Amino acid sequence: MLVALLLATAGCTGGGAPVTQQPSRAATPCVSKVVQKELPEWARAGFSPGTEPHHVFSGRGDMVAVLFGYPLFSPPRPNRGNKILWVSRLPLVPSKPLRIEARLEGGGAPVRTKVSGGPGPSLIDLPSPGCWRLSLSWSSHTDSIDLEYVAPD
Repeated sequence: MLVALLLATAGCTGGGAPVTQQPSRAATPCVSKVVQKELPEWARAGFSPGTEPHHVFSGRGDMVAVLFGYPLFSPPRPNRGNKILWVSRLPLVPSKPLRIEARLEGGGAPVRTKVSGGPGPSLIDLPSPGCWRLSLSWSSHTDSIDLEYVAPD
């Protein structure tokens, strides 16, 4: 009965900020969901009308990661990088970096990197495939996002 209730309500979301379900980590590799549709209005600068890039919203919906390199690979493919455009919904402090601390689900040492100048274009390569939780901090804001990295064929 619980499964039927979850299936019946899975597609019901309100307008505005994205809704992220919190399934058990064992059932779904990553909590954050990659979507391919038009970006929210606040994240469309520089995109042609009707463009539908792959993207992922952070947990609070304050950051969107536009995945130009989708899917993300670990190790990265030699002919294509793991390019991510980070777009903040919240005000930015000029020249403050976006700091990222990534952890592979299940533990391990964190991987730390930063995007100079704040949210914007970046190459984010992580050392192994799996679901990575990225803790983000920028311009006195914080949020997190899960990104799935897959092994190349």
